[in-house]
Amino acid sequence: MLQLPRLNHTDSGNFFLIAGPCAIEGEQMAMDIAGQVNEICTRLEIPYIFKGSYRKANRSKRDSFTGIGDEKALAVLQKIGAHFQIPTTTDIHTEPEAAMAAAAVDILQIPAFLCRQTSLLVAAAQTGKVVNIKKGQFVSPESMRFAAEKVQEEGNTQVILTERGTTFGYQDLIVDFRGIPTMRSFGLPVVLDCTHSLQQPNQSSGVTGGRPALIETIASAGIATGADGLFIETHPKPSEAKSDGANMLPLSELERILEKLLRIRKAII
Repeated sequence: MLQLPRLNHTDSGNFFLIAGPCAIEGEQMAMDIAGQVNEICTRLEIPYIFKGSYRKANRSKRDSFTGIGDEKALAVLQKIGAHFQIPTTTDIHTEPEAAMAAAAVDILQIPAFLCRQTSLLVAAAQTGKVVNIKKGQFVSPESMRFAAEKVQEEGNTQVILTERGTTFGYQDLIVDFRGIPTMRSFGLPVVLDCTHSLQQPNQSSGVTGGRPALIETIASAGIATGADGLFIETHPKPSEAKSDGANMLPLSELERILEKLLRIRKAII
């Protein structure tokens, strides 16, 4: 089990949940989502980690929303962790960002397209924080062992690997669920990113599409194949979200889905 401060219900035997908006759009919005998800997870005894990107660096178009400002967004993440007493996570993109983000959050997330970036992995490892490495859409599950080793060789054993789909043609992704037990065989916790796995990238509009109606299906299969945790981006009104709204789960649907997933988890252990 991850050795995270404020990670509750670690003895429940349930999967853990990484959830929140794609990007920090504002303090009140982020606090409201964190509060609602935390309340659900507390009742269901699901260990909860709040996720929100303080900056979106990987955008299809130059004029896409990237954030409200680094310092402001990181302060929001730090406030959420302190107020709700829950771990928080955000993604980083360059080596200098590692120390900056580590001052505000508990887990540093390495984006899928940067999972082979040695200098970034080393910088994240050296903060001493948990490092969650997303598997590149172009990378096999077997080769993620080497990404993990780059962190471990810095003396940081707190590593998570996240499956988020594999490129299937130019405009679609597919999840090979064999990758979950493969990556778990490295002795590391494995997360299934249920929302980004359903992205439809490279749309002609310049805005990534998605198939959020399949989040429940993907999540169910992930739990059935042994995922230790789930990653679900959620928003009260995905159609109004400033980033990745096309593949986010409406917040109103989260509790029902989690209850179903707990029944699946109970059936397989």
